[in-house]
Amino acid sequence: MRILVVGASGLVGQHIVEVLREREHSATAVARTARAGVDHAVDAVTATEADWRDLVAGHDGVVFAAGADDRDIPRKPVYPLFHQGNVRPVVRLLTAARTAGATRAVVLGSYYTHFNRLHPDWDLAVTHPYIRSRVEQARAGREAAGPNLPVAVLELPFVFGRAANRLPNWSGPLDKWVRSRSPLLAPTGGSATTTARRVAETAVQALEDASGADIPVVEENMTWATMISRIATATGHPRPVRKLPTGVVRTALKITGLAHSLQGKQSGLVPSKLADLMLQNLFLDIETPRSIETTIHETFPPSP
Repeated sequence: MRILVVGASGLVGQHIVEVLREREHSATAVARTARAGVDHAVDAVTATEADWRDLVAGHDGVVFAAGADDRDIPRKPVYPLFHQGNVRPVVRLLTAARTAGATRAVVLGSYYTHFNRLHPDWDLAVTHPYIRSRVEQARAGREAAGPNLPVAVLELPFVFGRAANRLPNWSGPLDKWVRSRSPLLAPTGGSATTTARRVAETAVQALEDASGADIPVVEENMTWATMISRIATATGHPRPVRKLPTGVVRTALKITGLAHSLQGKQSGLVPSKLADLMLQNLFLDIETPRSIETTIHETFPPSP
């Protein structure tokens, strides 16, 4: 296959390019910034359908591994910015891919869309602008692709890993915290986790299969306390993780939301409602569990 990978310089994007080439496919790397290993420098937010059509021509499929991050806290209203980063580029890319005759596509999404389907009573897409953008990304993207271009949506939890100098977007503050002398605290609840390499393998398999499925990707489920403890141990700073009372979590998030409001800002994940998610076990079903211990150590290496 010949595959166009958008977001190819990112953590997961680099692994996807690597796995494609390992399996003797051809990968054309597209990223916002020109650098070694990038074939085309394109801003996915501003690229038009015509821009994508020229790039997609001659390719069997596309991967969208870019998008707006849920950590962004811009000025409100925030949804238009998430739509601009997560929905519009996918619609334009997949429309171009369809007209160019591509036969397969993969979009990297979020496991929040899985829980939005599983628990409609949680009103996740109604409450949180970021989750709404991910739900709309999958719906509008598949509509743009049409019936002859199957689009697999990979629903990603916490992704550990390293690719050259790229690390998970969320890892920086956590790394600094666990290496400090501050006490380690964790609320109840937990999350599914996986690795960038596993995401890449799943993405390439979905391309080979021309899958149009929603695919939750998971290797190991762990509580927040377990995750923080294992990260601290990996850095060489192991210590007990104390329980953070639920009431403290809820109060802190409400204060955070109030601060955002006073500053005229809005988060993609509404802080006052975020505790309802954080305190859940956001676990995914695992057919073949696999420890991500080695990748945790790669992501959070020991202090020199």
